[in-house]
Amino acid sequence: MFDGSSDSFADSEGRLVACVGVSGVVVKTADAVLVAAKARVQDSRRPSARLQAERSAEAQKHRKVGRPWGFSDSLDHGERFQVKRVFVKPGGRLSLQMRHHRAEHWIAVRGTAFVTRGEERFLLAENQSTHISPGVAHQLEIRTSHRLK
Repeated sequence: MFDGSSDSFADSEGRLVACVGVSGVVVKTADAVLVAAKARVQDSRRPSARLQAERSAEAQKHRKVGRPWGFSDSLDHGERFQVKRVFVKPGGRLSLQMRHHRAEHWIAVRGTAFVTRGEERFLLAENQSTHISPGVAHQLEIRTSHRLK
């Protein structure tokens, strides 16, 4: 959305960007917002390089992480919890894994997931959930054309 802005570019992943009286470039991703004068857009990599050199947490960890099976989006985290939205492509499968110090709780938002939890194998349908205790091997797979969020 532009109001009184000219010679500008704005791009956003998910949220509305309103530019009022701006002459430049505004780019918003899940991790960061870049605002640059159009004449300096070629320098847009400099803040990232500086964060890398300083070994900043923002340069090391990204909110959205791509994987061969899809991607995860870290929504919130604390000392003893983490909340992620996981998008699994049709035919995608997370690796068989085990968490020793934390439980997991999965909720199927859309589609159907095939779940392995210890020795159990079952379907998790839309609006269903399952709990995975610490120390239990688990895996999720999408066999349908729907995806799990």
